[in-house]
This record gives sequence, C-alpha cells and structure tokens, in this order.
Amino acid sequence: MRVTIAGVFFYLQAIEVEQKMNAVEPEPIHGDSVVVGSVAYPVKQVGRIVTGQDPRDFSAGEMVRALRRLGFTCKPRPASPEPTALL
Repeated sequence: MRVTIAGVFFYLQAIEVEQKMNAVEPEPIHGDSVVVGSVAYPVKQVGRIVTGQDPRDFSAGEMVRALRRLGFTCKPRPASPEPTALL
C-alpha cells in the first residue's frame, strides 16, 4: 500500500512491518502506540525502523494513519493522571 510519511511516498505491506519489528525491543511508550504481532511499540519507533526517517521529520499522527490503513491496531497516548491538590 502506498503511504506518505513526511512528504515521502513509501510502499508498505503489513507483513513487511511485522518482519522488520520482529526482533526489535520496544522502547517505553509515552505517546501513541501500535500493536505489531502481540507487542506494543511507540508509533515513532516503528516509523523510524520501517521508513528509515528521523522521527523528528514525521508526526505520530502520520504513522498512526498509515499503520491503521495497513490493518494494525493503534492506541492513543496514555492519559496523564489528574494532578492531586496538596492539602
């Protein structure tokens, strides 16, 4: 499938993403994530590995859209806990 990440066209297939991420240790998730196989990865980490681009060059939203089009489950940034008032 043809996807655009940071203005660059890529032809990606779900199996290709799965193969590239197969032996990769996931980084801590602080933002949006994607489940590849049974492992959750930050979408920026997957984008960096799959496209070879610097993660500063593309947004998490671009990767989420592309990965969803390929059939992957993406999850939004974890909700930050509500600040507690000091009494």
